[in-house]
Amino acid sequence: MAALIKKNTVIADPPIARFLFSDTRMAVVWLIVRIYVGYSWLDAGLHKVLDTGAGTNYIYDGRGILAFWQRIAAIPAAPAKPVITYDWYRSFIQFMIDNHWEVFFGKVIAFGETAVGVALILGAFIGIAAVGGAFMNLNFMLAGSASTNPVLLLLGFLLVLAWKTAGYIGLDRYLLPILGTPWKAPRAAIKTGGAAVQTPQLA
Repeated sequence: MAALIKKNTVIADPPIARFLFSDTRMAVVWLIVRIYVGYSWLDAGLHKVLDTGAGTNYIYDGRGILAFWQRIAAIPAAPAKPVITYDWYRSFIQFMIDNHWEVFFGKVIAFGETAVGVALILGAFIGIAAVGGAFMNLNFMLAGSASTNPVLLLLGFLLVLAWKTAGYIGLDRYLLPILGTPWKAPRAAIKTGGAAVQTPQLA
């Protein structure tokens, strides 16, 4: 057991996974996916940022998100079922209502959706942006709102897996190498007639 723990083992990805998530030839496909997901987030976020209507805005007094919370936290008379399936999540929503967190979270949601949309469209830090979007999708689904959230959640997961190449046609092509990832592959030594030749390895 000790020998197994001390030995370093690298498990290589199967060829199909390397092609889908690590090959820059798939960058065009991921560009289409991130533009679709990014536009969805940008459209949803800008509506919230620009809405100044009384009782519906998110960034001024948070009345928009408060109305949503109150609706989903309500427990209807039997036999009707509540909007939120999990009691712990309903308690969390009620806790935020009771403590008047709508002003803070209204801004977080409105600007968060907008930021995720802009990042995905520009191809900047795709992995982080996709995680943020997927987290919001998950919360909306827990709140009982299906809409496009299941599809966006699935596409968000795929973008997370493809973080190395999803932004290759975008700002990540320049941002990620500055951070040391990826496309700067290590070089492996291959012996040829006693001489070691350095060859680049595919990421």
